[in-house]
Amino acid sequence: MVDPQIYFEAKKQREGAKGYIDNPKKTEGLLKKAILKARNNKGTLGDAWEKLQLFFDLVQAYSKGEYRNVAPATILTIIGAILYFVSPLDAVPDFLVGLGIVDDAAVIGLTLKKLSVEINEFKKWKHSTKGNPLD
Repeated sequence: MVDPQIYFEAKKQREGAKGYIDNPKKTEGLLKKAILKARNNKGTLGDAWEKLQLFFDLVQAYSKGEYRNVAPATILTIIGAILYFVSPLDAVPDFLVGLGIVDDAAVIGLTLKKLSVEINEFKKWKHSTKGNPLD
């Protein structure tokens, strides 16, 4: 069960995501920040690392207009999860070493579960355009 505070904070970030959906430059800045944080916390993220990479790829492809077979609400939810991830002051602040990333990983997992059908469709598209077989 996800802590209600984490759910509330993630929902609040989704509202903030509206300023990114049609602003590729702003989205690119967010992704750079998120990618750096993800790299710095790769060991702590565990399974959430790969999920985050997929989120980054989907938002980037959407932002560039390469992939639009996804509902805008899905992109808003994913950008909201990324905003939650980069926010140092969320339900469990990032300065709490060892604990600060746990809530971020929970939000990532919850988002993936909620949007699994659309995420899987993107994953198929991504692998077909790169000529790679599915993982």
